[in-house]
Amino acid sequence: MCMAYERNCACGSRTVSFHFKDNIMPEQVIKGLYCPSCSKDVAPDPATMVSDNGWMIRYDMEAAKFVGEKHIKGEITPSVLFDQGYCTWNGVYPGDHLDSVREREKIIALAKTDPLEYLKQLKSWAVERTEKLHHEGWRKAKNAA
Repeated sequence: MCMAYERNCACGSRTVSFHFKDNIMPEQVIKGLYCPSCSKDVAPDPATMVSDNGWMIRYDMEAAKFVGEKHIKGEITPSVLFDQGYCTWNGVYPGDHLDSVREREKIIALAKTDPLEYLKQLKSWAVERTEKLHHEGWRKAKNAA
């Protein structure tokens, strides 16, 4: 089971749903969230932050290392927290968990009427979507491509 948590960015204009793999990290490990608008005023710090297509997450690395030392092999860095899913977007990008459901709804209708076409379109949608998100610069899509 995985826990999800919502957080507003620093300027308050956007809300993001986070995913915590195996519930290892607590929500308090997120010290700051910056959307593309408010991230312009923040100096990147690779020791505590990860950047993804204009968004930035600042982690409490002291807490992350303390909590994760028994569960995560190797060095615990912001990249490990994000890329390995310990504290990352719920989906490929902020809002993806909602957008992907809406996009799949159109295809799911085919499951009852034309199962083969349903499978074909679902596979095609997934491949094309990952490629599109990769080209848009989303970190998780780059790692999946």
